[in-house]
Amino acid sequence: MEMMIFPVFIILLALVFDFLNGMNDAANSIATIVSTRVLSPRKAVAWAAFFNLAAAFGFGVGVAKTIGAGVVSPDMLSLFFVLAVLAGAVIWTHICTRMGLPISVSHALVGGIIGAGLVKGGIKALILPGIIKIGMFIVLSPIIGMALSIFFSIATAWIFRNRHPGAVDRFFRIGQLVSSGMFSLGHGANDAQKTMGVIVMVLVAQGWQKDFSVPVWVILSCHMAIAMGTLLGGWRVVKTMGMRVTKLTPVNGFCAEMAAAASIIGNSFAGIPVSTTHTITGGIIGVGSVHRFSAVRWGVAGNIIMAWVLTIPGTAMVSGLIYGVFRLFGAS
Repeated sequence: MEMMIFPVFIILLALVFDFLNGMNDAANSIATIVSTRVLSPRKAVAWAAFFNLAAAFGFGVGVAKTIGAGVVSPDMLSLFFVLAVLAGAVIWTHICTRMGLPISVSHALVGGIIGAGLVKGGIKALILPGIIKIGMFIVLSPIIGMALSIFFSIATAWIFRNRHPGAVDRFFRIGQLVSSGMFSLGHGANDAQKTMGVIVMVLVAQGWQKDFSVPVWVILSCHMAIAMGTLLGGWRVVKTMGMRVTKLTPVNGFCAEMAAAASIIGNSFAGIPVSTTHTITGGIIGVGSVHRFSAVRWGVAGNIIMAWVLTIPGTAMVSGLIYGVFRLFGAS
């Protein structure tokens, strides 16, 4: 019985991480529809949570396998290793959520794996091609989001150029429900899989399974946890994303969300763990800059980018220190 308590505790901690992911990234799904007053905050988080949960069906588990077996050598896995990874990611995510910074929770997780891996096995413990791929999309995901949102903004402006502004506004208030739902679907598909990868690490480390396949109960529990986190929401981050980066209209919100959704869903099918935060921020900056470059509050955007830059090394340091303490007391 005692042998089962520790791994079950780590799995529960992973689900807490997933829950915090939903709380922090709730802003990504609902910031635009809240700031444009399409839905009230309570209705918006319920809408997003529904699609987070619906994402459990039809998107595969490619991202989960990348996280579970594509960042650090499976030989490094142990229960204390996974505990250090999660503890570092949870601490970093909680601090940034309290500060209202929309960080990449997924990159906090990757940073945790890297930090604990370096302490346990040095550079040879890391799977560098997988880390490079993730690192590339730290840069590419906001650029792709921004480029697609600029394209959608120009396209919608041309298509609706002869329509009355009031009619366009009413049309895109409905359209934002669709775009927000699509973005929340992509968020659930990509981000919940990252926690699945961590739980599979536990199952492999404990010897409860030999490969990195993802059981159905893991898929459903991770989507439930992220949906519950979204339902409770992270209101400080909502304010940052929806109101402080640039002033949004329904058509702007639609373009930003559809751009981000297209990018995230595509990467989910490809098994690439991307940051929903990075992608939607790039989309919001893109629609703001189309109308007027000065419309973007670049100081706020700069603070967000700084949080992104610090996330992987910051979480790596925290997780590495925690795992170092474990080893000091004979746990490995």
